[in-house]
Amino acid sequence: MGEIQTEWLRELYQTIHSCKPQFIAMHFQEVGGKEYMANMGHAEQFFRSIWSGDEMMDYDRACIYVDNQFKAEETFTALGSMYCIHKTLQNVSQYDFKDKAFKAVSGRNQHVGALDGVNSVEKEKFPKNFWPDFKWSRKGYMRTRWIIHDQGLDLVNVHLFHDASNLVACNSSPSIYSANRKNALTHVINRISDHRFAPLPFFLFGDFNFRLDASRLVQHLSTSADVQMVKKDSSNEVEKIICEEKDNDRKVLLQIEEKLFAYLHQAVFREDNGKALLQFDKEASAFHGVVGEEEIKFPPSYPYSEECTKPTQYMNTRCPAWCDRVLMSHSARALIHRGGGEKTVEYNTVGPNVCMGDHKPVYLFFSLKTNEH
Repeated sequence: MGEIQTEWLRELYQTIHSCKPQFIAMHFQEVGGKEYMANMGHAEQFFRSIWSGDEMMDYDRACIYVDNQFKAEETFTALGSMYCIHKTLQNVSQYDFKDKAFKAVSGRNQHVGALDGVNSVEKEKFPKNFWPDFKWSRKGYMRTRWIIHDQGLDLVNVHLFHDASNLVACNSSPSIYSANRKNALTHVINRISDHRFAPLPFFLFGDFNFRLDASRLVQHLSTSADVQMVKKDSSNEVEKIICEEKDNDRKVLLQIEEKLFAYLHQAVFREDNGKALLQFDKEASAFHGVVGEEEIKFPPSYPYSEECTKPTQYMNTRCPAWCDRVLMSHSARALIHRGGGEKTVEYNTVGPNVCMGDHKPVYLFFSLKTNEH
């Protein structure tokens, strides 16, 4: 982990140096990793290491939230959010959800634990009864609310459900997992838009686990291949999908198993940033009436190899997909494009040519234009 973390921090600081933001919002999912019970103790140190970098010296205020109470199964989300404010940005306040009032931000505020009594954050794990047929996992959302230059904003950290089986994902279009994510994101949008608090423009960013439409993608990739369904001896259940080229010595073009997605021509996911495959990226489009997104001009953000010598190669565990996104309400998108003209909006990955772990972090950089600033 040491080498990946060092490279990860270096790429983060380079992005900060390049963009020079006055306000930084970072959302983390799966804090502690898959082995969170053993690794959660390192989480606080990781956030401290971000804060202690030379590039952060001029950020004199910070608010950090880490949900690390894995023993609280009913509420544990493994989400972490970190907000850093530059010394040149003065007009910033944060919402207290209990007092229903905005309060000035000063110093460094770090909240680590279940976060139940922390009034400046709203956190929810998706209810267990949402999907009784699936394993209950540490997925949910975390919201903070801000005023920056007299403009109110909600910043929402999101982690939605993954595809447990590549084979099940291929069964239908859209997949059952896609339907689960749609239900979960609908729930989040409804919660942050309900009447408990005045609605504000919002940004949703994190690991949405959005996947390509596997059923239609496989059809597309195997148009010139013979497709074979290999079933288990004892049942009618498919355990492998094998697509062999009709010529070329019948090479295996694509093989899919529960946790295997091995495609012979993996470069198609990187060429022209995978643009040819964006037609199969459909999950966000179901919410176009509510949220928007900047144009995607980067390759799928997952699942990258965790070998430091293969920073641009995907693992053969899952079909590459744009899992990590920044979505925003139409009112928020209007803010970042207010006034027209030449404006810098960057939507890209951090560390495209460096091993950053299995996900490449995705960032959105923009100028927040209000009526007076």
